[in-house]
Amino acid sequence: MHPKALLDACAELVRLTLKFDHPADAIVSRFFRDNRGLGPRERATLAETVYTVLRKKQLFDHLSPSGSGPKERRMAILGFYGPGDFLRSALSDQEKRWLDQCEQVKPQDLMERHRHNLPEWLVQPLKDQLGEGFWPLAESLNLGAGLDLRVNTFKAKRADVQKELAAAGIKAVPTPYSPWGLRIAGKPALNKNEAFLRGEFEVQDEGSQLLAMLLDAKRGEMVVDFCAGAGGKTLAIGAAMRSTGRLYAFDTSAHRLDSFKPRMARSGLSNVHPAVIAHERDDRVKRLSGKIDRVLVDAPCTGLGTLRRNPDLKWRQNLQSVQEMAEKQAAILQSAARLVKSGGRLVYATCSVLPQENEAIADAFAATNPDFVSLPAGDVLAGLKVENAASLCSGGESGQLYLRLWPHLHQTDGFFAAVWQKT
Repeated sequence: MHPKALLDACAELVRLTLKFDHPADAIVSRFFRDNRGLGPRERATLAETVYTVLRKKQLFDHLSPSGSGPKERRMAILGFYGPGDFLRSALSDQEKRWLDQCEQVKPQDLMERHRHNLPEWLVQPLKDQLGEGFWPLAESLNLGAGLDLRVNTFKAKRADVQKELAAAGIKAVPTPYSPWGLRIAGKPALNKNEAFLRGEFEVQDEGSQLLAMLLDAKRGEMVVDFCAGAGGKTLAIGAAMRSTGRLYAFDTSAHRLDSFKPRMARSGLSNVHPAVIAHERDDRVKRLSGKIDRVLVDAPCTGLGTLRRNPDLKWRQNLQSVQEMAEKQAAILQSAARLVKSGGRLVYATCSVLPQENEAIADAFAATNPDFVSLPAGDVLAGLKVENAASLCSGGESGQLYLRLWPHLHQTDGFFAAVWQKT
């Protein structure tokens, strides 16, 4: 595609995305469906340009008024993903001079809000938690995320998948914490890889893998993934169970569970039973009350731990949505807890970094449910031979009560988890 035409396409996609009518990934996917003639490089340029604009929106809002032309074009120029000379060949002389001026701005001369690119309502809670660690986190959120794979240990060994990927020209290294994980540089096409088609690996962040590990599901048990979604953790749990026992994948969205079925077929697992429920008090849930060995509540949340991948979330959420989410999370956790039998395990997890969705929910549940005894997440992970497990945790007298993962510290998405055993 000619540089000018590609920049015009980027500007149009930026315009559509900044309406915030729908999630950015849905808008990008629809744009690609409507423009099927785009090649892989053009798609990469479009997607990465949009995500750069979303990550650095406050900075670009600050710089763009000094330019000319439609705002979405100026934003697309500032966030353009690709060689500088390619971009400049699409610009007028006036735009080139303006871009030169923007590139000469030094970060240290900017206001804080133009450096961290976070909404003000989110800044103080993060500073309160992290102190000096706030700025490393903010920088990491503006860089984007890497790509982790989970090897399906029911079908393959990590070392064998690593070798096969290397033979295909894809360098993968073991993840530092999860024994199931491989980390890849860049974003190679994986959906046509033979090992992927055989169901030997899935794309899954290392932090998400650790949540599944915390459940520590055993062969032959009755297990529930209460908010299964697209099924990533369900598949990890099923593999850990060696396709034995019975694993229920509950979700209120039939669409999400339908999209999970091809992945389940590839995985080779026969112990997974997807089931749509109307709400957390559904009759299906009541019938299993007190019968389940292990329950994972990967609760719906603001998703603010995934801002490297989904930067639009910070502009589409607010304090009211956080409060509404926290009320929903507390209700879901309480209902899911009824499933757990005596001696069973309950895990509550989110991909949020806010205490309102994490420690506050876990602490309130523990206070009102004395029959659930807290298990330090650090001890659970150490027992599963996870290296440096203590460094992944915080809270409690030991500092290891809760799993607390941060992008700038652990190179994962932001995750939280609490673990209890029913007496």
